[in-house]
Amino acid sequence: MERNDQELIINCLNGDDATIAILIDRHIKPVFNFAKRLVGKSEDAEDIAQETFIKMWRNLKKYRGGENFKTWLFTITRNTAIDLLRKRKNFAFSDFERDGEKNPFVETLTDPEPLPDEIFAKAEEKTFLDGVLKKLSLPQREILLLHYGEHLTFDEIGKILGEPLNTVKSRHRRALLELRKF
Repeated sequence: MERNDQELIINCLNGDDATIAILIDRHIKPVFNFAKRLVGKSEDAEDIAQETFIKMWRNLKKYRGGENFKTWLFTITRNTAIDLLRKRKNFAFSDFERDGEKNPFVETLTDPEPLPDEIFAKAEEKTFLDGVLKKLSLPQREILLLHYGEHLTFDEIGKILGEPLNTVKSRHRRALLELRKF
């Protein structure tokens, strides 16, 4: 029987060190994907994910059991990404197309045997979506990525961003209106 996050955290706090690996394995992909979509580079996303899980491990005692663990973890991820961007003073969130380099989205398509027209269509959609997301403000982009990419509720997003529910809903609506312009 698969244990939920709360049970794993309790076991970890009671000295079962193996449960931390289960938590990391369970959440590494969504954390990495969210970080990559925020900062635009795989290398930076790897650093952010690693730092996120170090912070999670160090602060697990501060986690309040009644909260959604994924919300807590994504808050750490977001703050870690923002810290990295502040240190670099580089807010170019999406550098997927660079001169002389391949588009990393095309290289990382998940279907192992796609048809050539499927490859082209997917790459075109992702390139378009990334271009459109790049034009949105960071707060709008965060809300769209968390809501549609990670399937979090507006309440959970509000907790991650430290914003009231109505602010999150308002930014979501403005982001959708902004997307309709493209």
